[in-house]
Amino acid sequence: MSGICGPHRLETTTPERIRFHHSANVFKSMATTLGTIEYGTDVTVDIEDAEHFSSYSLSLPLVGEQELRKDGTLLKSNRDQGVIISPNESQMLAISGDCRKLQVVITRAAMSESLEGILQHPLDAPLRFEPVMDAVDGASAAWWRMARYFIAELEHSNVLFDQVTFTRDLESSLIKGLILAQPNNYSEELRQVLAVKVPHYLVRAKQYIHDNAREAVHLEDIEAAAGVSRFKLFEAFRKYFALSPMAYLKKHRLNAVRQDLLEHGQARNISEIAMAWGFTHMGRFSAEYRKLFDESPSATVQRHEARRMRGF
Repeated sequence: MSGICGPHRLETTTPERIRFHHSANVFKSMATTLGTIEYGTDVTVDIEDAEHFSSYSLSLPLVGEQELRKDGTLLKSNRDQGVIISPNESQMLAISGDCRKLQVVITRAAMSESLEGILQHPLDAPLRFEPVMDAVDGASAAWWRMARYFIAELEHSNVLFDQVTFTRDLESSLIKGLILAQPNNYSEELRQVLAVKVPHYLVRAKQYIHDNAREAVHLEDIEAAAGVSRFKLFEAFRKYFALSPMAYLKKHRLNAVRQDLLEHGQARNISEIAMAWGFTHMGRFSAEYRKLFDESPSATVQRHEARRMRGF
């Protein structure tokens, strides 16, 4: 579980009674893990190293219950309400021995990338959710129904769900749906941003970048696609994306490389993938990749391969 969620400590007063069972599948595009988990006896999960806990772990009991202790508050979770364990926050989760629960694990990188895509600018602070998720009413309940459906379908080894081309959009919808459904420290900004209409010329420029990211793209090309002056183009990119046009292009390419590494990393050479997305200097590429994702390209491949070898 540390390999899936990040480093944490498991404690129990009855280790001889542990009957751990975890059944899960992973969406390959952004390494989101969905499944069920149970321990067979009362256990406590303690996040010792909050800074390096690398994922958002969401769980909803099907039977039994659990309690999340956070900031001195005890939050109960049962079949009517799930909980979220977030990275960068110290917390402790006590799970009853009869608890069998749904679990969805979303990497911090995938969550940040999706949120930045909606906001169109880098995050000012880590994303933090309200820890309790209503599973009966409202948007968060709809999200749990969607997650439950995906888990059930993945358990059937549906051939359709093995196709990355199909599941990429499903995974993106699952992550974006969570960001929009569950209150968090960006909720107010999201409401404001989603009410703002992006100028048509900026949409044209963005689409040109996405369509031609594998080619040699120059600033003049983006300028021509937008059909506005360079000053106006820079002004719009700074306002809506907090990046220059070429910096936006580089970030889009880095995200594309990461997705290819998660989908094909073992089958293709890292340099080959990077060069296909317009990176010609491997040392500079690796440094920029590490700066954006807080890990090297090879670490992304190794971590994903380790999950695959464990059968997820």
